[in-house]
Amino acid sequence: MSLRRLIVIMAVVAPPLLCVVPPALAQMQTMPIAQPSEPTPRPHRRITITPRPLLYRRCTDWYELQYRPSGTVLYPQMRCWWVRG
Repeated sequence: MSLRRLIVIMAVVAPPLLCVVPPALAQMQTMPIAQPSEPTPRPHRRITITPRPLLYRRCTDWYELQYRPSGTVLYPQMRCWWVRG
């Protein structure tokens, strides 16, 4: 086969082959683009709280003498604990 015949055959066959769209690309062009849908609402989670006996804080306070290099200082002290009420 001569080079001239090969060029003529390619000139006749190549243009229609370049116009052919691959099937995957053809499907993408014809199908509409899907829009993201609204997320489905989930039921709210519920937390059950069982009340315990009420607790409150009881505190005792006093003043304590502390000896410092600058002199004796009256210093407040406090101690607290939880009590059922």
